Amino acid sequence: MQLSNQEAENLIREGVEALQQGRSADARARFEPVTQTGRANAQIWLLLAVACRAENDAAAEEAALDQLLVLEPQAVRGHIMKGDCRAHADDERGALHCYEIAMLIAANQEIPADLRGELQRAESWIARFRAHVVEQREAKLIARGLPPEKRSARFQHSLDILAGRKRIYVQEPTGYYFPELPQIQFFDPAAFDWVPAIEGVAGAIKREITDLLAAGTQGFRPYMQAHTDRPRADANQLLDNIDWSALFLCENGMVSEAIIARCPRTWEAVQAAPLPRIVNSPTVMFSLLRAGARITPHTGTHNARLICHLPLIVPPGCGFRVGNEVREWEEGKLLIFDDTIEHEAWNDSKEDRVVLIFDIWRPELTEQERQEVAAFFADPALG
Repeated sequence: MQLSNQEAENLIREGVEALQQGRSADARARFEPVTQTGRANAQIWLLLAVACRAENDAAAEEAALDQLLVLEPQAVRGHIMKGDCRAHADDERGALHCYEIAMLIAANQEIPADLRGELQRAESWIARFRAHVVEQREAKLIARGLPPEKRSARFQHSLDILAGRKRIYVQEPTGYYFPELPQIQFFDPAAFDWVPAIEGVAGAIKREITDLLAAGTQGFRPYMQAHTDRPRADANQLLDNIDWSALFLCENGMVSEAIIARCPRTWEAVQAAPLPRIVNSPTVMFSLLRAGARITPHTGTHNARLICHLPLIVPPGCGFRVGNEVREWEEGKLLIFDDTIEHEAWNDSKEDRVVLIFDIWRPELTEQERQEVAAFFADPALG
């Protein structure tokens, strides 16, 4: 069909007026001749799609949207409407794909107010669809003899990730990464033969720190300290803040004879653990988190070690998260975890919390690998 520019402009104007007046059939009759000339832009294809939707002609609407998306692949509204067409055709996977594309594109655009409601509608559809998929999956697994109580922890973890209930957390050391180590958040203390020896004297360790605290917190200092020669780029609220403070028996391999003399049972107890005796390890300390304080999410420096917490003074309202797992400290019961996986802690009580912290070798490292890592850290130039 041949149309002059003026004729095409008149048809488009009349079509827009018809749409505004609710005369969708008249609008469609105006837009289609323009699209048949091959000169229609993305906006005209969108207007035709809107008119076809009002006429309940899903096939024509989707055909117009396909042309729109060829011309403008980043059209958020076009992808949402295409998703609606797929949903109307009972193609839920197709609808999901269109809605997800719309959400991804929208995340990088300034969205006009009239489109935000459509995005929320698409987001709600996605949430309902995923919940339905999870319900179907659960029903099928139960039918196959795999109810939740019979599943292994790791298999259930995989389902939680798939359902969006949990995230994938991996080791993200800030300094040194030793490859091919398993991504485990909390380790089972029962797998370490030295644990009973330390837990067995937890009461004596608690008495030592309790007696020491009775005389005040002298010797405790902020765990995070500013250094003029190594300025920090972040603005952590706990920097130089005694809300998170530490008393070191051994700091980065440097022993404090004065503190050990006041806490001999503590120092003797941790010798049962495989402490990494290298240039900047071990670290053995009492960690004090004041009432109301929170340690924000962070990761440790290297993954050749694990961190151990022996809770000593734990009022109600304290918590600890590593990756997806949130646990409460239990006095006298060790927690062993990978601190290169994102973790955080909080004390929502009205009393201070005290935990003994020390590091150990990763059990997966061979003796040769431990010697190699020790040699690496022995020379600052290598790091």
